Amino acid sequence: MAGAYDDRDGKIWLDGKLVEWRDANVHILTHALHYASSVFEGERCYNGTIFKSKLHSERLRRSANLLDFEIPYSVEQIEEAKYAMLKANNWTDAYVRAVAWRGAGDDMGVSARRNPVRLAVAGWEWGNYYGDAKMQGAKLDIAKWRRPDPRTIPVEAKAAGLYMICTMSKHAAEDKGYSDALFLDWRGYVAEATGANIFFVKDGEVHTPKADCFLNGITRQTVIELLQQKGITVHERRIEPTELADFEQCWLTGTAAEVTPVSEIGGFRFEVGALARDIAETYEKLVRS
Repeated sequence: MAGAYDDRDGKIWLDGKLVEWRDANVHILTHALHYASSVFEGERCYNGTIFKSKLHSERLRRSANLLDFEIPYSVEQIEEAKYAMLKANNWTDAYVRAVAWRGAGDDMGVSARRNPVRLAVAGWEWGNYYGDAKMQGAKLDIAKWRRPDPRTIPVEAKAAGLYMICTMSKHAAEDKGYSDALFLDWRGYVAEATGANIFFVKDGEVHTPKADCFLNGITRQTVIELLQQKGITVHERRIEPTELADFEQCWLTGTAAEVTPVSEIGGFRFEVGALARDIAETYEKLVRS
């Protein structure tokens, strides 16, 4: 499948039924468009099975609750919708995007209690998020924006509004020839990339930022479990930017990124080493098992 995302053949599940791709539209006065009252999930289907699908559906509902709205579909109904969409498009390997939002209704201001909550599930066939970097290592800039204090936003929600600085930072990085950008948090510690969590290797042990102000990704949690099963020590801790010079290897994790090695962060170089390649292969085998 190719072409603009609003002009394709196929089916999208929208508010309880499958509709033609080009007809899956919302009104210009949709609350989410104006006030970011939207949550979403990114998932991957491998060989006909969505990896950790139920965890994603549960998190989608939890994210909505954190933004003070309730999705009018149960976890089981969201699961059925995802697989109905895949079947309708005849896909066994695809990226799956579930999104819930406050729609257009009686309210058009900051408050939107009387507006309906809507749900859609779309998908598309998608290869490596970072392209050739999957083998050669992604190159990251260091973003000027920082992940905010969790007292200012619900950091445990996968909410559309939290990605505004991600888009800005990724654009700035691409303008400099990088694939992505690394965020520091509001305190100045290493946090994450624009759409992926990050891991480092030093002396055979793995270090990853403590997820106390950004999303604790499902892929992140999976990779930590895989490392521990291999007997590798994992330190979840606050990491100073000055430590980047001391790490030997680095990789990113996320549903879209899967496990992608990193070769550079703002001038700091990393080897695309054995452990990075091994955990990428182990993850690939797991999701396709």
